[in-house]
Order: sequence, then C-alpha cells, then structure tokens
Amino acid sequence: MPECVPGTDLSLRAHSQIIHMERYSKILTKRKREIVLLRGKGCAYRKCPFCDYHLDSCSDEAANYTLNCKVLEQVTGEFGDLEIINSGSVFELDHDTLEHIREVCRRKKISTIHFESHYLYRERIPALRQLFDGFNLKLKLGLETFDRDFREGILKKGIPDSDPQVISRHFEEANFLFGIRGQSASSMERDILLGLRYFERICINIMCPNTTGIMPDSDVISIFMDDLYPKYRDDERIDILIENTDFGVGD
Repeated sequence: MPECVPGTDLSLRAHSQIIHMERYSKILTKRKREIVLLRGKGCAYRKCPFCDYHLDSCSDEAANYTLNCKVLEQVTGEFGDLEIINSGSVFELDHDTLEHIREVCRRKKISTIHFESHYLYRERIPALRQLFDGFNLKLKLGLETFDRDFREGILKKGIPDSDPQVISRHFEEANFLFGIRGQSASSMERDILLGLRYFERICINIMCPNTTGIMPDSDVISIFMDDLYPKYRDDERIDILIENTDFGVGD
C-alpha cells in the first residue's frame, strides 16, 4: 500500500497515533450503524484551536484511495446505515473514494449514509445530495455551540451566522463540544435543547486532552456529568462521547 509520509511538523507521538488508527467499528447503542474513519487531504479550514484531527491527512490521493478501499472492505451493510468520517469534511475526500463509497453502499444495500462537513462547504451540499441520489443522506455539522461569541471568540469555528434555523438549513445532525472553561450547566443545556429542536440528531463530545493548547476543564466536565448526563444519556437522539474513541474509531 502506498504510504503517506507525515511532514516534519508532526511529532513522533502524533505519527505513531495516526499509523495505529482504528478505522472501522460498529455502533451498537441507540441508532445502530457501522462507522468508518477514512483519510482525506486534510481540513481546509484548520483554524479551530482545540482540534488536531487534521493530523490524520495526506496530500497523496492515490494513497488515500488505497487506504480507504481497504477500510470500506470491512463494511457489511448489516444495519443499512453507515457513518463516514474523515478528520475533516466529506469534500476533502478524493473523487475515487466518493465513487467507491457509492458502489459499496449500493452493493451492501445501505440506504442511509452520514457525512460530516464544515459550514464553509454548505453551498456544496445540494450537489453532494445529487451525487448520492437514491440514498438517505445525513450531513453532520461541527457546530460545537450555538453561543456565537463563545464559538467564534474562543473556538474560532468560522460559522458567522447566529440564527439556529439558518445554521441548520443544510444539516440534519450536529456535533457539540462540552468541557471547556467558560461553559456552564445552563449554556450546555441550551445547546442540547436547541440542538434537538433544529437537528434530527446531535452528538455531544466531551473535550479530551490532545496536542493543542486547549485543555479540558475538569469543573465543567463534572457539571455536565452530574447535572446533564443523567438527564440526557438515554435520549435516543443524542450520542454522548465521553472519550473521543467511544465510537470505536480513532487512536
């Protein structure tokens, strides 16, 4: 298999983590589905100070395609539902990988496909839906919070809109990030309630230590675990990831 050699900006620890990524898993709670972690050319935005997922990337499209085909070979179609993530946006996957996803989903009789996308690609989503005509496509937005000041001032997400209806227009699902200093029980619950109002499903991610300078806040995490987790953990429309590998993919 062609190998993409990380640049010199990657630490040995980060390089080791990327090499040993788990890239296929099954989600057996709430909405059952298969999940794959594919590799693309990397996040085009790359300004979020809390995120280092972009380290799992490669500019060599042929190497990415070879890796992605190997991962997709593990898909069985047993749930008819496949979630595809790639440490960035679906639009950063190469064309051949997208075509192969379509072929695998047709062959395995998968009807529902989940992709992730940054907000900056929102105008390209209708064309993606057309490309995957015949499938039930679910687009997930990395929103993190509806609090625009926190989202743009601290998290630097690059989502200029404030109106939840406008933000959710092209997306069925959304990721939220909790466990950072400045968040409170009321702000997190507001995000949950708005998320359930404007999206079909939401995924709550608890901040975990990584290679960035943004650290988890143990007090905020304790507030979430004590006040909100018991209240929402069994909601069928909410996935909660205490660890970022709880879906079974990642390092």
